Amino acid sequence: MERLQKVMAHAGVASRRSSEKLITSGHVKVNGKTVTELGVKVGKHDRVTVDEMPIQTEMPIYILMNKPRQVVSTVSDDKHRKTVIDLLDDEIKERVYPVGRLDYDTTGLLLLTNDGELANQLTHPKYEVDKTYVAKVQGIPTNEELKNLRQGVSLDGKKTSPARSKVLSSDDKRKTAIVSLTIHEGKNHQVKKMLQAVGHPVMKLKRETYAFLTLKGVQPGEFRELNPEEVKELKRVAQLDK
Repeated sequence: MERLQKVMAHAGVASRRSSEKLITSGHVKVNGKTVTELGVKVGKHDRVTVDEMPIQTEMPIYILMNKPRQVVSTVSDDKHRKTVIDLLDDEIKERVYPVGRLDYDTTGLLLLTNDGELANQLTHPKYEVDKTYVAKVQGIPTNEELKNLRQGVSLDGKKTSPARSKVLSSDDKRKTAIVSLTIHEGKNHQVKKMLQAVGHPVMKLKRETYAFLTLKGVQPGEFRELNPEEVKELKRVAQLDK
């Protein structure tokens, strides 16, 4: 059993505080009865509606996946491509959603959850959740180009926030390099655009870390549930565990 406002927040209805306001102002019903007092607890079999619209009352679940190439990080795809949801086995009964996105050809760490409040916080640039990517790029970045990435580059008329960047290895013969880039924003194709902006198009891209989480022990196409300690720390990172 969970507090009603927490269940509403998990379902993505609103923040926990805003959900409390919806409850006290008479917008919420549990099993057909209007609830106006805080402290009510509900389970997954209770029917909760907000302004007569039902919400999901599933218990929260948190999944770490190692997304392979040629898989889209959406729930469904109108081009009938394989999605990250297709990679989940029948043991995952809850309806989960990706936290942000990775491109079709980008691999690596992706979170999925039905906790709408946490997902919204993790993807909000205000909370500066670090994500580290490793890219194979054309050419070998110079110190000056790495400095530009660290200071932020202009994309679509706006400057990106400072990033951490370094060359992990280089191949003088093939004129390619492996570059690590850590950012806390999540604009569309941001890492590819940043590296392109300093003259080094991305050939391959992988997200290696998300906050403190890594891909250790999770092979491409595999996933695991986060343990309670990891969930607590993730909420702390997202400013939810106060």
